Amino acid sequence: QVQLVESGGGLVQAGGSLRVSCAASGGTFSTYTMGWFRQAPGKQREFVAAITWSSGSTLYKDSVKGRFTISRDSAKNTVYLQMNGLIPEDTAVYYCAARQIGISTLVSGYKYWGQGTQVTVSS
Repeated sequence: QVQLVESGGGLVQAGGSLRVSCAASGGTFSTYTMGWFRQAPGKQREFVAAITWSSGSTLYKDSVKGRFTISRDSAKNTVYLQMNGLIPEDTAVYYCAARQIGISTLVSGYKYWGQGTQVTVSS
């Protein structure tokens, strides 16, 4: 049973940085793609970034390119999302997700989800 546990959310001022983590367990992740999504109040969940566990190929939402970096630590089975230059529009619950084989930007493309961690950016 694959389990994903996020951590590292919090409150930060605009322009600041935050790193959220996703600890994965219960699976063999070498063929998985890990994704970060976010959901702001009253809005649909949206894709933020994804990384393939094997090759480290990445994909980003246009509005976070150059500010956010997704990475993985195979030894710790952990995926990170480093967020720099945060703006109030980045405020949301951030979710980690996993799928087998191939990158997807669709919520429906991911089978496993974490419980989410709140990121709040004050102006």
